[in-house]
This record gives sequence, C-alpha cells and structure tokens, in this order.
Amino acid sequence: MATVKETIRESANREILITRIIDAPRELVFKAWIDPKHMAHWWGPKDFTNPVCELDPRPGGAILIHMRGPDGVLYPTRGLFHEIVEPERLVLTTSAFEDKEGRDQLEVLNTVTFAEHNGKTKLTLHAVIVRSTPEIQASIDGMDQGWNQSLDRLTLYAEKA
Repeated sequence: MATVKETIRESANREILITRIIDAPRELVFKAWIDPKHMAHWWGPKDFTNPVCELDPRPGGAILIHMRGPDGVLYPTRGLFHEIVEPERLVLTTSAFEDKEGRDQLEVLNTVTFAEHNGKTKLTLHAVIVRSTPEIQASIDGMDQGWNQSLDRLTLYAEKA
C-alpha cells in the first residue's frame, strides 16, 4: 500500500506547495518527469490522456504536451526546462490556454525537488502563477486539484514500475 503525505498551501501570491512521499526510488520518480514515455502516462488530471508528449530535458529545452480531456477537448501545454539537477531538482515553466491571438493566458513557474526518504522519494512541487488572465480564473481555482490528481497518477505509475 502506498504511503502518501500531502501538504497544500495556496496564498495570495497564487502559489501551491504539495509534498508527497512516493514508494519508489527517487531516480525513477525523477525520470518520470523528464522522459516523455513516462510522463505521458501520468501528466494531467484524472481521466486525461496525453496523445502528444514531447520533452527536451535540458536547460532551455522545450516541453509540448497535448492533454485530451474526457470530453475529447485538447489542452495544449508548452514550456521550457530552466534547471535540471538529476535526480534532485527540476525548474520548468509551463504555459497554456492560448487565446484567439495565440497568446498563452497562463504561465506557471514549477520547482520540483526529489529527496531520498527512507528508501522512498519525497517529492515537493512548488507552483507559482507568473501570469494569468481573468478569463481562465476557473482553471486557476482548480489548479491545486489538477496537480493533486496528476501527482496521484504519478504515484500509482511510479509505484507499479
């Protein structure tokens, strides 16, 4: 049975902090964030799939993920890796919700750390909204739920591997 610990904090600065203990080696959990074959299995909320998952895991490398919701709608996410310290830390920016002019309406700076924890992995995600528009407030309101569902999926995936 999985050991899961969660701490969620939202602030006026529009940030989320989530900590999980995942019963899997940190090298594997880290790899699940930088290998598109792994990430395609867990990225996104419950019942979403990722028909496109392309990662260039190096500083300045691009991220392109097309999440497909249960209703069939595609949600493209783009981003960049800023820092990769294997297997300890990732810093990446993700952008989504393109408007009619092709501008992303949401940009989030994500810092993920991976610590050894009694043979398991202590994963900490710190997501800070850098830029957003009022049109996507409902998505921002659900960001903590979306990240928790993604991390639920990551936990199940990593613990089975």
